[in-house]
Amino acid sequence: MAAPLRYDHPLVGRYATKEMSAIWSPQNKIATWRRLWVALAEAQAELGLPISEEQLEELRANITNIDFELAARKERELRHDVMAHIHTYGVICPRARGVIHLGATSCFVQDNADILAMRAALRVLRRKLARAMSLLADKARMWRDVACLGFTHYQPAQLTTMGKRCSLWLQDMMLDLQQIETLLDSRLPMRGVKGTTGTEASFLELFDGDHAKCRRLNELVCAKMEPGARAIPVSGQTYTRKIDFEVLSVISGIGQSVYKMCADIRLLAHDKELDEPFEAEQVGSSAMPYKRNPMRCERACSLSRYLMTLPTAAAETAAQQWLERTLDDSAIRRITLPEAFLACDVILGLASNIVGGLVLSPRVVASRVAAELPFMASEAILMAAVRAGGDRQDLHEALRVHSQAAGRRVREEGVANDLLDRIRSDDQFAGVRDQLDALLEPARFVGRAPQQVDDFLAECVMPMLEPYAEELAQPDIDTVTI
Repeated sequence: MAAPLRYDHPLVGRYATKEMSAIWSPQNKIATWRRLWVALAEAQAELGLPISEEQLEELRANITNIDFELAARKERELRHDVMAHIHTYGVICPRARGVIHLGATSCFVQDNADILAMRAALRVLRRKLARAMSLLADKARMWRDVACLGFTHYQPAQLTTMGKRCSLWLQDMMLDLQQIETLLDSRLPMRGVKGTTGTEASFLELFDGDHAKCRRLNELVCAKMEPGARAIPVSGQTYTRKIDFEVLSVISGIGQSVYKMCADIRLLAHDKELDEPFEAEQVGSSAMPYKRNPMRCERACSLSRYLMTLPTAAAETAAQQWLERTLDDSAIRRITLPEAFLACDVILGLASNIVGGLVLSPRVVASRVAAELPFMASEAILMAAVRAGGDRQDLHEALRVHSQAAGRRVREEGVANDLLDRIRSDDQFAGVRDQLDALLEPARFVGRAPQQVDDFLAECVMPMLEPYAEELAQPDIDTVTI
């Protein structure tokens, strides 16, 4: 009886994609174990062990023919999942039964299958991250010169542009994509064929002391499972669990990036400058009909917060692997590895949905700039007034007094900023009255933000996304409820 292709988890169904959940499904895991057993037997036959082509054909023909009910019965009897599946495989492959798992230990299938699943899952995340980056790059380009308030300490600061702000979010994601590429290129080796304590003693025995055949066995098995794959140089019974920590740290980094972006969007939604997608029939609150809660960003932040906790569990596991191995790594890894990828899959789907549907309110953005710009323009007004013949010290004091009075009225009376009116009515600034509108043009105060966006996209982002152009041109694998 075949198990469902989908990983049984609350994230799956409405939110996680079929592609990611299939990678972590029982069907895929056990089929990968069987592919590993086939690869091992094929390599051993090529290196001279007495395994017939008939036995190999029987094994190959039954890779996906998995009786999960029988395996569950055997596991209750044997209290060992790998042995249960060895027996289950042997029932449908009676001629090959005696050569299944020859010389191997449980971690041969478990660890190698985990690495292969993580590599496949990272490729999915890589594509989905590139898609989110591409959408964000479009927004950065579109809003490159839309002046908006900058904030430091969440207090109004020098102006920036909405496009530049998008570039900051995009830069974080670019770093995450670089980390995934590094993992896939050079830092995620398979365990290979190492035996019970990593010494390859059982295989050295099988090959009558031929060390070259043991080395070749590792190469053959890895290559059969994935072109270009290589084995970790040394291991105990398991590959070092620092690899899991490194993978979960990279995935945590994606959570950090999406959390930062979505938290910023939530703050800007409060100010009505920027909104996530909000559908025509969507309900913001069961009690307050007017509400437009940023629930997609909140969900992304919630899941990201969970994702960011997982490297700690991986660090504990890596640190507490006694000597050649201890089994207290097993249960927690069966939770943290699939959940990390499933959660990240959902988060990146949310990120693309949010970014693709972001709604900018230009008039609100402009009005908030206009409310603060007279304060920010005070130095430019001061310099212009000095050039028109005024005394710098007297003008500075006049601006200080006017600014404090205008700010006090804004805070205490809730009225509009009247600093500009105060300056216009002060004869000390008569020489610059006709320049004030030009001095308060927002584009004067965004620095090189638009040019920085252009340079960043052209020099950094687009070259990084170029290898994914063909994938990004295609629709995503499947659609989920956001």
